[in-house]
Amino acid sequence: MSDFLGEIIGTMLLIILGNGVNAGVTLKKSYAESGGWIVITIGWGLAVTLGIYAVGRISGAHLNPAVTLGFAFSGAHKWTEVLPYISGQLIGAILGATIVWLHYLPHWGKANEAASQLGVFATGPAVDSKWSNLLSELIGTFVLVAGLMTIGANEFTEGLNPLVVGVLIVAIGMSLGGTTGYAINPARDLGPRIAHFILPINGKGDSNWSYSWIPIVGPILGGVLGALMYQWMFEGVTSPVLYVSLVLTFGVIGMAVKENGAKA
Repeated sequence: MSDFLGEIIGTMLLIILGNGVNAGVTLKKSYAESGGWIVITIGWGLAVTLGIYAVGRISGAHLNPAVTLGFAFSGAHKWTEVLPYISGQLIGAILGATIVWLHYLPHWGKANEAASQLGVFATGPAVDSKWSNLLSELIGTFVLVAGLMTIGANEFTEGLNPLVVGVLIVAIGMSLGGTTGYAINPARDLGPRIAHFILPINGKGDSNWSYSWIPIVGPILGGVLGALMYQWMFEGVTSPVLYVSLVLTFGVIGMAVKENGAKA
């Protein structure tokens, strides 16, 4: 199996189980309805764990463009493999979201609000504050990628790494996910959002494209910064891209503070 196909399958499994728990907790007439945030975060942690177990030995199971780009900028991944990886991740995410739609076919509509149905597929802000939302995605993905590199630097009993990564996802979700739904993965948000846009979902509304850039730009910047900051702090390696990432990050912080100060 090629790395490209591995990323398709791994990301598809990630979305089936991750967006699947979103659907179970959100949609009316589901036995899991109103299961709550804890169920969602644990479900996503298990989804990541099982996705890594499925294809980790094939492609390394990035399952996330922010991880792929972070690793590429740090030199841990070949640039020639970036496009096939990201393409596979996006395709897998669209396929996974389509399978979730099919699985819950009788539940669409059924007094579900259009916004809640979109939430099964894509993320959105708890409080609409664009620069703060961007900062939340940046911080969450920074913790993810820096955490992945930290996990990779430690020795675990063989086969336990995916479980540890799953714990990391649960921790990020519980601690940092309440602001934006923690996409921390451009493919995880964009792929299902595309599926929501094209599928004949009963009772669906707008796909909220005006927000869609935030779970793409935030995770990419956070992922690159996380990888390069790890290199600098633990390996003593610096890169011009690190300084550019830091400048952009401080710019986002400044705009978020200004935005919310103005609202206050």
